[in-house]
Formats: sequence, C-alpha cells, structure tokens
Amino acid sequence: MSHLLAYGASEVATKLSRLGVVIAVARTLDATEIGVAAAALATGDLLKSLTENGVGQRIIAASDTELAATCNRAHGLNWAWCLGLFSVQSAIAAGVWALTGNLPLALMILVLAGEYLFMPGGLVQTGLALRAGKLKQTAAIAGGQAVMANLLSVLLALVWPSALALVLPRLLTAPFWLVSMRALHPWSADKAAGKAPIRPFLSFGWAVLGVEIVKAARMQADKLIVGALLGPAALGMYFMAFNAGLSLATSFSTAFAAVLFPHLCGSSDRSAALRQGLGVSLGLVGPAVVLQALLAPWYVPLLLGSDWADLSGVVSVLCLAAIPTMLWTAAAGWMRAEGRPQQELLATVLLTAALMANIALTAPYGLETIAWGYLVTASLTMLTVSLPALRFAFGPVLVKSFVKV
Repeated sequence: MSHLLAYGASEVATKLSRLGVVIAVARTLDATEIGVAAAALATGDLLKSLTENGVGQRIIAASDTELAATCNRAHGLNWAWCLGLFSVQSAIAAGVWALTGNLPLALMILVLAGEYLFMPGGLVQTGLALRAGKLKQTAAIAGGQAVMANLLSVLLALVWPSALALVLPRLLTAPFWLVSMRALHPWSADKAAGKAPIRPFLSFGWAVLGVEIVKAARMQADKLIVGALLGPAALGMYFMAFNAGLSLATSFSTAFAAVLFPHLCGSSDRSAALRQGLGVSLGLVGPAVVLQALLAPWYVPLLLGSDWADLSGVVSVLCLAAIPTMLWTAAAGWMRAEGRPQQELLATVLLTAALMANIALTAPYGLETIAWGYLVTASLTMLTVSLPALRFAFGPVLVKSFVKV
C-alpha cells in the first residue's frame, strides 16, 4: 500500500500547514469572524460535493477499447456540470446577500464558486492519471495545492486579518492544480473515437453523486445547524474544535478513499486487498489518534492560545472518531468497487441522519456534549453499516481457520 502511504504523507503535510492556519486565525480573528468564514466554507463544500459525480471513476473502470470514447464524453459532461455549479453557487451568493444583507458572507461564497471555472480542464487528466497508477503524483499535486493555500491563508491572516483569509487562497491556488494535472497526464480528445453513451454515466453516477452529497452533508451540515442554533461565535468555536480534533480523521480517510477504490478494482483477490487496506489504515491511524487525544490538553492552549484552552476536552473526544471513520471509509470503498453504490448511498444516508440528529439534540448542552454524542453515534452507526464489508474481508479467513481446527 505504498500509494496509501504517499497519500498519507501528502495529508500530513497538508495538516501541518493547516495547523499553521488554525494558529494564525486563532490569534488574529475573533470567533464570530471565524464562524462567518466557516459558514461560507460549509456552503461551498456542500456544493463542491456535486463534482464527485462518478465521471472520473467511469474513466478508471473503462475497458481499453472504450477508454477514448469514455474520455470524450466525460470531458463534455465535466464542463457542463461545473459551469452549472458555478451558476448555482453564484445564485446562492446573491440570495444570501438579498435575504440577510451579509455582504462578506455572500462575497466569500462567490469567491469559492470561482474554483469551478478551473476544474473541467483537468478532471479527465486526473482520472487517466489514477487509472495509470500515478497515485503518488496526484497525491503530491493535491497536497502541494493544499499546502500553498494554507500558507497563503497564514500570510493573509497576519497581514490582512479578515475572514476572507480562510477562503480566498482556494481560488488563488486553483490554477496550480490545473496546470499540474494537465502536465502529469496530457490528454486531447480523439474525435474519431466518438463519445460513449450517457446512460452508463447516469446509471452509475446518480448513486455515487448521492453518496457524495450526503457525505458532504455529514461533514458540513453540522456547522450550518450549529450556526443556526447557537450563532456565529459558537460556530467559530465549533469550527476550531473540529479542525483540531477531526482533521486527522477527515484527511486520512480522504486519502484512503482515493487509493482504495483503484486498488480494489485492480486486485484479483478483493477480500485480501480489503483486509490489507483495513490493516494498514487502522494500524497507522489508531495509535496516532490516541496519542493526539492524550496530548490535546497540552497542545491546544500552547498552539491556539490560552483563550482557546477550554476546547481541549472537546478536541480529545473528537480525535477518537478517526478510528470508526477509517472503518467506514474502507467499507464504502468496497461497496463502490463491488458495483453497489446504491447500498453505499443508503448507508451514508443513515449515518448522516444519525449524526445530524445528534447535533440537533445535543447543541443546547454545549460543545463537549456534542462531541461525545458525535463519537458514540459515529462509532455505533459506522460499525453497523460496515458489517457487510467486514464479513466479506474476514469471512474467508474465519472459514479457513475453522476448517483447520
């Protein structure tokens, strides 16, 4: 699983630079400003989840004879889709301004929409690079963009303290991603190959898209709920706690998901590949998050300042959610590789509903109650929906052990 280690290293670099952002904004912005930026980022990320529509995975899974036509169709779909998302997010920004009069929030949502103008030119190349096994290079590009964006955020927070420091670097670093992906795996349309039918993209993509939307809701809607129930200052505190506590879980699970799908698709023994993925991921994440949880009371006030010391207990609890998150990420990758995106969608809906219900019920009792509820709910629900994958991965091993006995 060298590709997983490469993605993991990329995510470590990203999170170290992200830590610099957290430290900088904690010392230059107040909780309300951070809360406004968090609301814009949550809105943008919810819309951005719509770019995960299964088109890239159709490129990865296409046969050699179908590849050129699949890429031709994917290129057109990517442009139409991303331009549509740009229009929708721009309309949302205008609606926020008209309904709330909050111009800074509307402008930040509009700035984030600009990313969609850069994405279509590199998405086919990204799918082809993943298909060709260039996972280390794609990891380096993604990590390089994230590190550049985080360093820009630190610089902006120090020289021009404003909520825009958390948002603007995403747009400024988008050209780096585009140029790098096009250079990594050059591609041009083969007109003689024609275009693949749209129906296979739709039949596979609707469930994948549904999964990504619900997954984004699981990761972002909680911030909108907290902001609506408790206000922007509380949302700022919540945003900082989750960045400090769940950052390892979200970053490594993202890397794991990117690597696991092509690994499972290309493996002749899928159960062994899934066992290997689970072993490596949990073996890396488990000890790291336990150590992070134990050290939170020390590093939170040291890094963020004494004003944020009360968050250390919340951070400690949230660190532990990385372990069930990795288990579910593996199960979801297996469902998608097995051609069961509908099953993944149903499980993701159940998980998201449970976590959002926890946020709504525990919000009135404070951030620490929210954190404990999140950990318990995530652990129970993720274990339950992961059972089919666990049976697939470890069932053959248990049967062999039983026969030997």
